[in-house]
Amino acid sequence: MKKLLLGDEALALGALHAGLSGVYAYPGTPSTEITEYIQNYEATCPTGPNGIHCRWCTNEKTAMEAALGMSYAGRRALVCMKHVGMNVCADAFINAAITGVKGGLVVVAADDPSMHSSQNEQDSRFYGKFALVPTLEPSTQQETYEAVRFAFDLSERLAVPVLLRMVTRLAHSRASVEVGTPIAQRPLSPAEGKNWVLLPAIARRQYAALVEKQKDMEHEASVSPFNKRPTDAAGKKLGIIACGIGYNYVTECQPKDAAVLKISHYPLPAEQVRELAAACQSILVVEDGQPVVENEIKGILGSEYEVRGRLTGDLPRTGELTPDNVAAALGTPSVSAHAEAKNLAPRPPQLCPGCGHRDVYTALNKVAAEIPGARIFGDIGCYTLGALKPFESIASCVDMGASITMAKGAADAGLRPAIAVIGDSTFTHSGMTGLLDAVNDKSPITVIISDNLTTAMTGGQDSAGTNKFEAICLGLGVEPEHVRVVVPLPKNMEEITRILREEIQYEGVSVIIPRRECIQTLQRHLKEKKLKG
Repeated sequence: MKKLLLGDEALALGALHAGLSGVYAYPGTPSTEITEYIQNYEATCPTGPNGIHCRWCTNEKTAMEAALGMSYAGRRALVCMKHVGMNVCADAFINAAITGVKGGLVVVAADDPSMHSSQNEQDSRFYGKFALVPTLEPSTQQETYEAVRFAFDLSERLAVPVLLRMVTRLAHSRASVEVGTPIAQRPLSPAEGKNWVLLPAIARRQYAALVEKQKDMEHEASVSPFNKRPTDAAGKKLGIIACGIGYNYVTECQPKDAAVLKISHYPLPAEQVRELAAACQSILVVEDGQPVVENEIKGILGSEYEVRGRLTGDLPRTGELTPDNVAAALGTPSVSAHAEAKNLAPRPPQLCPGCGHRDVYTALNKVAAEIPGARIFGDIGCYTLGALKPFESIASCVDMGASITMAKGAADAGLRPAIAVIGDSTFTHSGMTGLLDAVNDKSPITVIISDNLTTAMTGGQDSAGTNKFEAICLGLGVEPEHVRVVVPLPKNMEEITRILREEIQYEGVSVIIPRRECIQTLQRHLKEKKLKG
């Protein structure tokens, strides 16, 4: 049977058909649709008493740890996040390679070359090398579907987590996928022994065992169906190593007098690289992301062999691959069907009309203008658009949860007033610990938790702290009289600005919670209510 699927959907369906018991994730483009597909599948096609766990987690670290717990119990688990989420779950991810796994554990990192909706362009393949675990990088939607079951099998065969890397262009494009027959979930069978207790003596033994497994991982990659040797390399001038989606662009360009080695399974099969180098005069590495393979090949072949790619300028050092820049590197005609559009007026992103964040920034700007030197520290979410016109309010946006701790640090340095703006989902993701630091230090900061009752930036998923923020702040030690709730509407502007002035003057931690539902989810809920009659 064939289905027309996004790359994310192909991955989700592949996991479902591989006997998945649980998906653990925090929403983030371009990974969000994986979990949403599984949630919708479970809602319409329930799997009986062994239903699939598919609720959103508070952050990527809790997702990774919960999935590891499911693996400990003997069942297959999937962890999904965007690339920066790997930084959040790194502790658990790297240690999971040392504990090992019982049920298959696949960790999906959806990278975002060109930073379409991200604050950096990191390449998650480095995490696979760092943790010493296999990494798969499918090149098509069909391969994505097939790679997931393969990854679960490989995880159980080697008893380690497997990293599966996606990129935006594959995650968010559609293709026809031939789907197979689902298999049943694994039975409950908790792990035995002390391998999961990483006391130093046990961890040293487990790490030695992980290092010993490297030769098995290298063998698996050398015979993997996702790595394809060229059949006609002899006598070719150019060897091409095409990684993941880069293989698609190379085949579109139809290079002549070139031999192509396709790589979608790591560790890099060194012997296949040496074979290609022996047959060809030089190698071009085509990889979407950072020059991970290009650097590694230089180590395998030595400095005398000509290796070209992103480091040499044959491909752009930053941004995602395109058929055009791959064609330019190959010296073949561009494959673009259309000329670049001209004379288009720029349309920068902006907050939705009617969004509560607009009223928050209107009030903040009014009050901040009264106080020379005021700084507003921002965070990750829709409200980051407060950096742009017409508001131009925030002075920073670094990573999830940084607004509170950056405001604290600025206040420690003597900056007054230091104001943090953070969203509801980001606060529970990684802002609570920063607030606890501020409370413990009695920092003179004002924290705005702009609560729109959802994780709006990624499509309106549930927010972990909805209806709990006052209790959380009080539990962390914020004084009750300095936890204030307002409704961000133009008619309430006088009240909001008055409360802002009062709390900014307070020489301690104060929290203001402007609460009004996201205009997009509100419209959706009203429409659903109307349809129900």
